[in-house]
Amino acid sequence: MTWLEQLAVFGAGIAAGGINTIVGSGTLITFPVLLAFGIPPVTANVSNTIGLVPGGISGAHGYRRELAGQRARLLRLGTASLLGGTTGAILLLTLPASAFKAIVPVLIIAALILVVVQPRLANWVKQRRAADTGPAPEHGGLILFLAIFACGIYGGYFGAAQGVLLIGLLGVFVHEDIQRLNGVKNVLGLLVNAVSAVIFTLIADVDWRVVALIAVGSVIGGQLGAKMGRRMPPTALRAVIVVVGSIAVVRLLMT
Repeated sequence: MTWLEQLAVFGAGIAAGGINTIVGSGTLITFPVLLAFGIPPVTANVSNTIGLVPGGISGAHGYRRELAGQRARLLRLGTASLLGGTTGAILLLTLPASAFKAIVPVLIIAALILVVVQPRLANWVKQRRAADTGPAPEHGGLILFLAIFACGIYGGYFGAAQGVLLIGLLGVFVHEDIQRLNGVKNVLGLLVNAVSAVIFTLIADVDWRVVALIAVGSVIGGQLGAKMGRRMPPTALRAVIVVVGSIAVVRLLMT
């Protein structure tokens, strides 16, 4: 990559770190950039996942106040995320690269739809929680555990908009303040990326220059997202994600 391309990857890392902390669709920024610079899809996905781990740590640390008192919930749901992330990462490395190129455009389109409908999903979650006065399992019960496990499989395999899925699931099954749930979402997404990163580091073909650029950028973005994310116009943010994600779909279909 040229210096200009490396600067673009670094900037994409900043954007992805911030977006992941706020809502969770950062891969739809970094992945298309890597494809545009000629990095093979599986290598791009693997390198991106490893690079976003420091940003996930940064974002989770930024939400540390909201995480206070949620240790038991994090241990329970974090186990599901670790198991799911491990499964997804293994699937990525065992299935042929042609399968990844065929599956990922569908996953990206599904992720873009989730990003677009996220406001309606959030509103529905809010209304459901307000109307449900009955007792609920403190940590969401078995159904949420299995759903987080399935989400972890998706995250370990590709993971774009994993955060949207997580916050929607948590909002439906756990009666808790939405900002505290967002903190949980950040930790669960981090766990999926981290366990996948360990597996990828040991087995996969990694572009460590890409990892370094995204890692440094995502750390900066994670802090910015934690501090200023609530002030960003959500409509503009979603528009950027949809445009960049659409470019990724076209790029994958043309290669």
